Amino acid sequence: MEVGEDPGVTSPRPIPGVTDSRGPLRPPGAGRAVAVLVLVTLAALTPLLGPSAALRGTGEAEAPGAGGIALLRTVLFAALCIPVGELFVNRLARSLPGPEAAPPSLPRSWSPFSAAAGFVAALGLAAVVATGNLVPGGGAHIDAGGLYASRDGKLALLEVNAFLVAGLCAVSRRPVTQVWPAAAVIVAEALRAHPTTEHTPLIGAGLTLVHLSCAALWVGGLVHALRVLRLWRGRPDPAAGAALLGLYARVAVVLLAALTATGVCSSLRRMPPETILEQLTGTAYGRTLLAKVLLVAIVAALAVWARRRLRRAADPLTACTPARAEVVALGLAVAVSGVLTALPVPIRW
Repeated sequence: MEVGEDPGVTSPRPIPGVTDSRGPLRPPGAGRAVAVLVLVTLAALTPLLGPSAALRGTGEAEAPGAGGIALLRTVLFAALCIPVGELFVNRLARSLPGPEAAPPSLPRSWSPFSAAAGFVAALGLAAVVATGNLVPGGGAHIDAGGLYASRDGKLALLEVNAFLVAGLCAVSRRPVTQVWPAAAVIVAEALRAHPTTEHTPLIGAGLTLVHLSCAALWVGGLVHALRVLRLWRGRPDPAAGAALLGLYARVAVVLLAALTATGVCSSLRRMPPETILEQLTGTAYGRTLLAKVLLVAIVAALAVWARRRLRRAADPLTACTPARAEVVALGLAVAVSGVLTALPVPIRW
């Protein structure tokens, strides 16, 4: 106590986010906002700059507007994950038995916003298809009527309409009906990725269908599961959050196995075993695929870490820490997947 200080009067505590004796304080949540901004910027730069970086030194030509197309595909994939993940985790939450039953209220849905983002991305991709897979220089260059005359154009229109319907379903009294337009987008993407000129296109489309469905459940499910756990943080019974995360983890093991199997089969169809090592380093598609494989390996390691914490830690919800890191790695994997769609398919040597 300094001389002259009244012992009965306590010094006011500094208000968080305003100032103290050392100067202005950072507002609560500022660190999290900065982290989100950095991650969003990184997720946007990856598809924008990824095609040019992957093609460097390969001798392959870059398609016009490849970075923009990769970004639109990334937004479309992310927009697809949100409603699929919400429907999946909400179903798990409602299936919790006894005292661990889910509360009547769940986090506010992000599906209307994701549907709007997906609609814009699908509209941009449809405009590219309408100009002969070139970046449109203006409205006069877009032949909207020509979309009905080609297979790619019809699939692009299907995705635009599916996201529009998904948005209407998201704000309706039965948001669960979003599952049908989401399924339509997945089918359209699977067919688009394997044109009829490809060898056994139906097999390739089937592999992509399973791969994309599992990816949407995994990515979107983990994002929504963490949102639900944050909402349940103040519940008297902490076992509910651990039970939900445990249910998701058990399904995620199956999803990872299906993703790995379909990914390996799809890669072998486009890069035969005797050339795959050379193409993984000598082609843009191979390099990007290798980056995706490394990201998935990191995601798998983080998932194992989270599962061990969930089973053995005194507080099972400490598994949320590696799970958040897993979300970041999955986001980068989605961005790399967007880059893959904008690169030339490797030649079957």
